[in-house]
Amino acid sequence: MSDPLSTTLQISGAGLRAQSERLRVVSENLANARSTGEAAGDDPYRRKTITFESEFNRAVQANLVSVKDIGKDKAEFAVEYDPGHPAADENGYVKMPNVNTLLELADMRETNRSYEANLKVMTQAREMVMRNIDLLRN
Repeated sequence: MSDPLSTTLQISGAGLRAQSERLRVVSENLANARSTGEAAGDDPYRRKTITFESEFNRAVQANLVSVKDIGKDKAEFAVEYDPGHPAADENGYVKMPNVNTLLELADMRETNRSYEANLKVMTQAREMVMRNIDLLRN
């Protein structure tokens, strides 16, 4: 049987890794929110998505979260009229990325809060481990 405080640290660590990867995906989406194709007819940047899964870890006897997949959002591209753009088609329309900046910012805020919650759990578990060590010394 695994130590409950150690298990807590493992669970929180897995959560931190997952949220860190999620933040990387959201940041990439935001950075490419206006990245169009280079030539007429080229597709622009396609929004990335991330999915998680929970797997039972025998070593710690608990479910740990991990990244299952980083995929591509299949939503349609918006088009903007910009006849001077290098990626404009024969009618002057440019395909724009399917990234919704407001959605990404909301996702970033949620990711940040989840990361902070996991970090707080990890900090508190570590403090409890240290208190146990101090009690054993005395």
